[in-house]
Amino acid sequence: MSYKAEYIWIDGTEPTAKLRSKTKILSDGDELPIWGFDGSSTNQAEGHASDRVLQPVFSCPDPIRGGDNVLVLCEVMNIDMTPHESNTRALLRPVAEKFAAQAPIFGIEQEYTFFDGSRPLGFPVNGFPAAQGGYYCGVGSDEIFGRDIVEKHLDHCLAAGLSISGINAEVMPGQWEFQVGPVGPLEVSDQLWIARWLLYRTAEDFNVSATLNPKPVKGDWNGAGAHTNFSTKAMREDYRAIISACEALGEGSKPLDHVKNYGAGIDERLTGLHETAPWNEFSYGVSDRGASVRIPWQVEKDGKGYIEDRRPNANVDPYVVTRLITDTCCAGLEKDGLV
Repeated sequence: MSYKAEYIWIDGTEPTAKLRSKTKILSDGDELPIWGFDGSSTNQAEGHASDRVLQPVFSCPDPIRGGDNVLVLCEVMNIDMTPHESNTRALLRPVAEKFAAQAPIFGIEQEYTFFDGSRPLGFPVNGFPAAQGGYYCGVGSDEIFGRDIVEKHLDHCLAAGLSISGINAEVMPGQWEFQVGPVGPLEVSDQLWIARWLLYRTAEDFNVSATLNPKPVKGDWNGAGAHTNFSTKAMREDYRAIISACEALGEGSKPLDHVKNYGAGIDERLTGLHETAPWNEFSYGVSDRGASVRIPWQVEKDGKGYIEDRRPNANVDPYVVTRLITDTCCAGLEKDGLV
């Protein structure tokens, strides 16, 4: 007997990478082998030396095909088996290992928008719908669009064994969110990429597209982010570590070092309006969704917990954002003697 393995990888498209995949037929009992692809068609090679290698790093059940079929997330390697320059996972691995003793965990809130052709799902053919506000966590066919796709995507993620922790409708028609975590930096990033692939693939069956564009509609509409919740063992035990992590994120050049890697088009979303802080300013505060970093009210009350970096765009590379936050905050906690 044989089974289907859908090999999934992140390409080299700039400024925002795309997901690619293709199917390999394997015999029962076979290990997942490395595989090749044409890097000249994915912005990862030139035609005269186009071979690139797919190295399986994470697999899970394929909820769409079912049976013994699997989804296989891969790192992109050069033919000498060194990481390709587009392989951001390879840069996260040593940072995750360096600070593993601090037990960093993440929960990422992935916002996205459904489009029907050139307009967001639920927008009238001519003009705009009623102003945002009533759509957030709403109910009813006059305010909610795409729920059948969202529920199917959720079922697929659960069947794949991903650490999906919730879904909700967002502030604009056709805009939704799912959350992955809390799990470690590599785990949350791998699972978010698979969940994104499942989102695109599920929407495909409904003849609808899903986009991670951080500002899908110009004007007085919220953008789409990937709010990133983070904690370490020390932060889950001591409020001083919460403040230390916030201070580390705001130290020196760190705010701009992070923001420039938090997704293309971030200046269009982080304007200081629509529950954002300006992209070129750093702030943190309790229960403040207009700050760069929010400390939830219950964290202050309990004297321990986590922080929410509200700056990452919906189109951020999770390997990059988890690497930057882990490196900055864990180093800051070490410097302050809080580990």
